[in-house]
Amino acid sequence: MHEEGKHPQNDTKIFGLTPVFLISSIVIVVFVIGSLVFREGATSLFGATRKWLTTNFDWWFIDIVNLLVVFCLFLIVSPLGKVRLGGRDAVPEYSNLTWFAMLFASGIGIGLLFFGVLEPVQHFMSPPLGGEAKTDPAIGIAATTFHWGIHGWAVYGVVGLALAFFAYNRGLPLTIRSAFYPILGERIWGWPGHVIDTLAVFASLFGLATSLGLGAQQVTAGLNYLFEVPATNATMVILIAVITGIALISVLTGLNVGIKRLSQFNVILAFLLLLFVLLVGPKIAIFKGMFTGLTAYISKMRPLSNWVGRTDTGFLHGWTTFYWAWWIAWAPFVGTFIARISKGRTVREFIIGVLLLPTLLCLIWFSAFGGTALDQIADGYTGVSETVEAYKPELSLFKMLDELPLTTLISTIAMLLTIIFFVTSSDSGSLVIDTITAGGKLDAPVSHRVFWCTAEGAVAIVLLLGGGLSSLQAASLVAGFPFAAVLFGMAACVWIGLRNESRQS
Repeated sequence: MHEEGKHPQNDTKIFGLTPVFLISSIVIVVFVIGSLVFREGATSLFGATRKWLTTNFDWWFIDIVNLLVVFCLFLIVSPLGKVRLGGRDAVPEYSNLTWFAMLFASGIGIGLLFFGVLEPVQHFMSPPLGGEAKTDPAIGIAATTFHWGIHGWAVYGVVGLALAFFAYNRGLPLTIRSAFYPILGERIWGWPGHVIDTLAVFASLFGLATSLGLGAQQVTAGLNYLFEVPATNATMVILIAVITGIALISVLTGLNVGIKRLSQFNVILAFLLLLFVLLVGPKIAIFKGMFTGLTAYISKMRPLSNWVGRTDTGFLHGWTTFYWAWWIAWAPFVGTFIARISKGRTVREFIIGVLLLPTLLCLIWFSAFGGTALDQIADGYTGVSETVEAYKPELSLFKMLDELPLTTLISTIAMLLTIIFFVTSSDSGSLVIDTITAGGKLDAPVSHRVFWCTAEGAVAIVLLLGGGLSSLQAASLVAGFPFAAVLFGMAACVWIGLRNESRQS
């Protein structure tokens, strides 16, 4: 066991800052300024990078994520699943409902609203694996659940489990480098550890910026559609600035006040929105979509997970490769956050809670929102399909809600939900990045939290101005590419640690 707070990296300072904070902050500031000054060049670079990575390294992202899924499923059935995070006598700090609400709200909130209608319709109209277009609604729900189900949450699960185990069972700081102690030993306090944590900071920051950019696009589109607010870059910049300010207030109140309460409120509001769609939407079509979608998800999981010999490159590169990179980029932030709230749970309980429950909820969500839109298309309504064909993804949710009662009220609630998801992602992400750059310390100066929260908003702004959705996707791909190797190493290290713990007990 290591004595908390007595780690060599906490004593290594340059100008009073840790090497990770100094390097990360300089690179981010240069990136923001450079992207604003050279906007045209940045736009071209983002687009070219996105295409190059998805075309040449689809196998890298897909194989890494497949291995993580197998590893997590192995832990559920393995005797290693009995190991308790924090030791035999540890008890959970949060109730199951609060724990699930916090991890879910910070994990995928904005994405559910942005893609909840868009993606099932997109995959229905252009199915993966060579399927016939506009014939099978189940494939739309199944392909969407594939991107938001077990594979993505396995990425979060490995990072969260590794950090929780080495923090609570080995007394190491709650930072990414700690997971590599079985391989690197005391070298994690030196430059190998600095490099690992710096990669984690970049992945977290750009992964968050992608989500914040998507949220800004959707709220701006909603404001324009409902209240005729101009859908301009200026509107999105103002929106990001205002919401970042709200996130700053939340982040300063800490984990157990601002973030906890916002997460609970968010989940309640999301549940009410889901319940509304279930009650007023096409019930038979929704529930049929759940079962046929689940069946198709299970049957198509293996071919969708395979990159060899695929001809549906639009789906493989434009969706799956991007998604896996996006999940990987979010993994340091969400994994660290999940680790902070998961002490006292067994490995088996942790993996089941992080993998299976969110996958089930995603299936229900996409069946409700996507299933309603697909039923509208079957009845002849073209509002949603036209937004997909015109490549206006941010409008798809509002077009679907147009056909339901209380359109303006429910659409306003959906925008409010997006904003709160925006805030919970930003504030929890800032706390996590602050923890990583402070060498695992939880009491870093308040000014550091303010800097990282502001940096997230600034990066989202420059990406939106420098190419919109394409640039947001490029950012996740670039950040996720090197961190995929870190994830693989974390899985190996946590297996070594769990095996040693099991032998000692």
